[in-house]
Amino acid sequence: MAKTPGQSTKAAPALLSGGNPQIAKGDGDVPVQAYIAAMPGWKRGLGERLDALIERNVPDVRKAVRWNSPFYGIEGQGWFVSFHVFTHYLKVTFFSGKSLRPIPPGGTTKSKDVRWIDIREDDQFDEARMTEWIKQAAALPGWIP
Repeated sequence: MAKTPGQSTKAAPALLSGGNPQIAKGDGDVPVQAYIAAMPGWKRGLGERLDALIERNVPDVRKAVRWNSPFYGIEGQGWFVSFHVFTHYLKVTFFSGKSLRPIPPGGTTKSKDVRWIDIREDDQFDEARMTEWIKQAAALPGWIP
């Protein structure tokens, strides 16, 4: 089939298990926006909302895609939050989550300081709470792999 002018020849990213976009490791906004654009269904809107919240509340945020997930951090301080697509929810992970108030609900004894929240399609998104967690997390030492 012939390509029409202006038509992209790039294939859409593959979706891995649970619909998680397969995006190559990369630094900056471009790979993060590619990940968000490839998020399936309602999760894309939530990804856009989270990305905008982080940008608005953390002026010097550093972005990257690692392990097929967007990561957000502060230069020299490490990563403070990430999110990942699963079949029925989007998991938002705070790497120093145990230090947040209130502590996000997800966590196990094996997760040490990491805490998360799983957001499902029909959940009420608490933007004020998420904003507070983002601000708190960005002010703490982050995860440095």
